[in-house]
Amino acid sequence: MDATKDPYVLPSDLPVPENDGACAHLVGVRMPSVVLRSTRGKLLNVAEASQHRGVFFFYPHTGRPGDPITRDWDLIPGARGCTPQNCGFRDHYQEFRALAYDVFGVSGQGADEEQGLKEQIEFAERVQLPYELLNDSKFQLTDSLRLPTFNYHEKRFIKRLALVVESGRIHRVFYPVFPPDRCAAEVLSYLRDR
Repeated sequence: MDATKDPYVLPSDLPVPENDGACAHLVGVRMPSVVLRSTRGKLLNVAEASQHRGVFFFYPHTGRPGDPITRDWDLIPGARGCTPQNCGFRDHYQEFRALAYDVFGVSGQGADEEQGLKEQIEFAERVQLPYELLNDSKFQLTDSLRLPTFNYHEKRFIKRLALVVESGRIHRVFYPVFPPDRCAAEVLSYLRDR
């Protein structure tokens, strides 16, 4: 399958996102009391989950094998690569758990919460994710933290980033994330070196 239809493959000519300073305010910020629906069928309060050690990584939107990935999507710096980013966290999940870190993927997936959660559940089952995906299609968490977003075809997407949280506060921000398939390994390396 070619890269225009395979969300697992990253084209070699993807534009590299630049640090626009949109996450500079986040270190030390307390995670807000926002409740999001999870792919495990529960409601998760982000503030409560952040009391433990955790990594929250954010991504725009996961695709499906066989669905075309348009060239204009690929030209948006940082847009392409949600499936490889998720699979990286899947592949390193046991290493995060060995360091006592929970992992959560967050996206504004879907036109509404129901559709988005359904898409996330299908994706989580298809790629066998051991961690929860959280649906922020109402952008409650995104807006509370003032996370960077972008618009594409009149729809809003969260830019790719990762947050390391402990005791309810953000301790480290990874932004911009590139390449997306290396995000989990970079966060893990940081945690091991602390």
